[in-house]
This record gives sequence, C-alpha cells and structure tokens, in this order.
Amino acid sequence: MLALRSINNNLANATTTGFREDLNQFRSMPVFGPGHPSRVYAMDERPGINFAQGPLQHTGRDLDLAIDGEGWFAVQAADGSEAYTRAGDLSIGPGGLLMTGAGHLLMGDNGPVALPPAETITVGRDGTISIRPVGQTAQTLVEVGRIKLVNPAREDLEKGDDGLMRIKEGGFATPDLNVRLQQGALEGSNVNAVQAMVEMINLQRQYEMQVKMMKTANDNAEAAESLLRIS
Repeated sequence: MLALRSINNNLANATTTGFREDLNQFRSMPVFGPGHPSRVYAMDERPGINFAQGPLQHTGRDLDLAIDGEGWFAVQAADGSEAYTRAGDLSIGPGGLLMTGAGHLLMGDNGPVALPPAETITVGRDGTISIRPVGQTAQTLVEVGRIKLVNPAREDLEKGDDGLMRIKEGGFATPDLNVRLQQGALEGSNVNAVQAMVEMINLQRQYEMQVKMMKTANDNAEAAESLLRIS
C-alpha cells in the first residue's frame, strides 16, 4: 500500500513542470526480540530521487525558463527557508516579485527577484535579467538582477513533502556560474507514465496475493484448531 501511494504520487505529477520522480524499494528487516532474530518483515522506503532530466518543451514565453543540463533554481519555501526546484514556469506577482507556478518566490543573488514595469524581459544563459523599461526604445536594456542558480552534489540533497529539494541538515547552496538556462522553454516531469502504470499493476497483484496468503494461513489455523477440539 505504501509503494502504491508513492507510484500514484508519481503518476499524479507526470505533467508537473520540473518534477523529479520518487524511487521506491522494499528491504527485508529482521524482527528482534526474545531468541534468535530469524524472522523478517518487509520495509518500504524511498532510497532516492530520479535526477534524470525531463523533456524540454519550447513555449516561446519570456518568463518560461528551463535549466539546460544540471542545476537548480533557488526559491523561497513556504516557511521562509531556501529550497531548490527545476520548475521555471514564472509569473510576476505583487510588487513585481517573480514567482514559480507553485507560488514560491524566485531567489536572486541578493534575495527575491523583483522586476519594475517593463516592455520586454530578457534572461541570459547565466540567469542575468535585463528589461526594456516602459516607454524606452528597443536599444535600451537595463540589467535588473540575476537569478540564483545552484548545482549542489546530489548526495547532499533531500526532497521534502512539498516537492522542493533542500540541503540535508540545513544550509545553503552557493551560486554556480556554470549552470545554463534556456528562455522560452519548460522542463517537463521525468516520470515515465507507462512504466509507472506497469509498476502499479504489479504492486496491486502482489498486494492481493499477500492478502490471499494471510487468509489461507488463517483458514488453516482455524481448521487445525477445529481438529484439536474434535480429538
């Protein structure tokens, strides 16, 4: 049931921008108690995250950004902490603040990124944001900030219940100048929907088989108890 819940969550996010698939595995754990620990039970766990890049979808929208290769956008989580995501579906919120589709503030080198009113917005490959102010000519470009792009080691990252990545045991990732962006594109989810469906069907069959085995064991125990009462 726990594994099915994980697979269902992956399927539900098969079209979520920048989503990273949760991996799942079973592990045998010994049961400790009086005597030798000869019995085991199955433990379901998430050993890690699938970090493979999702497909790029070209949209042509100025505020749609995709990371080309490895790296992450830095955002402000709901609790105010810094977290990381691959979702670059940005929009301009109150006060000109840039926000992701999930409502998280996009972080720059000096805090949340805010844009003044602009005719056009251009984001460079290194995350530098330039605008053409309202009423200015096409030759007038003003640099207003730079998106904080990071690339911490995968083993230092953990995924929270909100779908955002964080540095294990707290802390912040430093900006990485080697992370590159594509403007006018979005990265899709890396969930393989067909594979997830096959895994879900397999897990459902395993679950039904285990339930039948427990019922058979219970029926055998009741039959043995009935024979003992007769004798």
